[in-house]
Amino acid sequence: MTAPPAARPLMIGRGMLVAAGVAAGAWGAWLLYDATPWDRWPNLLVWLAGGVLLHDAVLAPVVLVLGWSAACVVPWFRGPVVVGAVLLGALTLVAVPVLGGWGRRPDNPTLLDRDYTAGWFVVAGGILVGVLVAAAVVRSRMTEIGAPERAPAEDGDDGERPGRR
Repeated sequence: MTAPPAARPLMIGRGMLVAAGVAAGAWGAWLLYDATPWDRWPNLLVWLAGGVLLHDAVLAPVVLVLGWSAACVVPWFRGPVVVGAVLLGALTLVAVPVLGGWGRRPDNPTLLDRDYTAGWFVVAGGILVGVLVAAAVVRSRMTEIGAPERAPAEDGDDGERPGRR
């Protein structure tokens, strides 16, 4: 099956992005292999697996619950809330070591020498402002076109459009 002519540039662009991502991942794996002594590999693998588990056990469920809750309460707010939750969740997971002060040493005061908690609150506030602005923009666009917040449900209406089975 061939793609229509209009879709070919998009497919080529996607292919180039995939190739660049695979090349960057391979380069990073090579650097990791080259820089990590064999006795550190068990700790490294635990750390990498922990990141995946933390994502799947904490971040993904929180994003799903927030998205579902937002969709139930205010449908036009769902997109900005989910994006904000992903950003804030990823930022928080990455910042846990510095927020906890892990790695701070009294013999080297230049390590972790800032108030990272205040920085986290500043960025979290920026994300919150971005979510609120995005929600306001979506809301104003919906009111401009006269779209209802929720379509009224009819008896027997399963939410599907006619002809889409």
